[in-house]
Amino acid sequence: MAFFLFYSLHQMKNIFILGALLLSLGLIVYLYQQLAATEKALQFAEQRFKDCEKVTFQLQNQLAPLQQKAADKAAK
Repeated sequence: MAFFLFYSLHQMKNIFILGALLLSLGLIVYLYQQLAATEKALQFAEQRFKDCEKVTFQLQNQLAPLQQKAADKAAK
């Protein structure tokens, strides 16, 4: 009877360890997926930022001559 009890406890311990390992593996996979999604979102945000910088630069270049004309008219 004692052997059966020891064997059962040993088996429960192994099952508990296996469950903990599976839970850890699941958590690692989940966190990896979250990291991959975050990296994609960061790349998208960086691209949008670069696009906004380009547009801002283009608008500034278009605005500069208009401001100069307005300043010249105001000076006259």
